[in-house]
Amino acid sequence: MTQLIFLPHEEICPEGAVIEVEPGISICDAANQNGIEIEHACEKSCACTTCHVIIREGLDSLGEADEVEEDMLDKAWGLEPESRLSCQALVGDEDLVIEIPKYTINMVSETH
Repeated sequence: MTQLIFLPHEEICPEGAVIEVEPGISICDAANQNGIEIEHACEKSCACTTCHVIIREGLDSLGEADEVEEDMLDKAWGLEPESRLSCQALVGDEDLVIEIPKYTINMVSETH
């Protein structure tokens, strides 16, 4: 099992969270299945950036982002070199420390 350590986010998980998942699941699916509601306005089809996360530790254990994901990331708010779309990043064997950015470019939240 791989640990996903989510840093505190004032709305999504104020206390932070640590979950254990099987490798091969997307970060977005793992989070949502464990009560961490990462938004995914495009239904995880790599057509938006609402599921943008920053991998603070363990980035090298993830597969490379493809060209479509890289193009979408260029539109993400607060883009960093360690940014990934959580719907596309599949968990590997190494533990991850994940930061959910404070904002997305989504003008209307699906949950509000």
